[in-house]
Amino acid sequence: MLLKLDERTDPRIRRTRLLIMQSFESLLAEKNFANISVQDVTDKAQINRATFYAHFQDKYDLLNQAINEMFMLEIEKRTLNVCSYSVENLRSLILVVCEFLSRLRSDCAQPQNQFESLVETTIKNQISDLLSYWLKNSKTTTELPLTVATSAIYGLASNYSRRKKRPALEAFVDEALPLVAVNLEQFL
Repeated sequence: MLLKLDERTDPRIRRTRLLIMQSFESLLAEKNFANISVQDVTDKAQINRATFYAHFQDKYDLLNQAINEMFMLEIEKRTLNVCSYSVENLRSLILVVCEFLSRLRSDCAQPQNQFESLVETTIKNQISDLLSYWLKNSKTTTELPLTVATSAIYGLASNYSRRKKRPALEAFVDEALPLVAVNLEQFL
């Protein structure tokens, strides 16, 4: 988990944030989010609480920023943040969300409702923002199709990531794609 900071940010600040994020990531692999305290993070990072609070409001802010950054890195790797709507880009987005949630589920110890709810809110906001960017020049108001498509993408990816026996990811995405695309293409 890396937080992207402005290149002009003091290197000590970047190192401290990275240390906090790495400690948090390590703790998430060991125990569930509800059982992680700020004290656990500061002990693991070998920093004091004041230093933690200089960077994050609380563990929820830390989780939100970590998930935001991790997901955005995946979006940027595929340059989905600088393109417009196409069926192929939508397919890539569904693929990214499926991969991301699957990896998150396997890397975190015992994900539970509170953690998953926070992750869902963060990822849905980013999906919605990306789709909104893609559809900014559409002919109609996009709020309803955005809501439907965002929920569909996240729901399908969540379903995929929870399965014990997962189908091939490419096949799953190919099956899911028309279910999401139909909600968006009628408004283009």
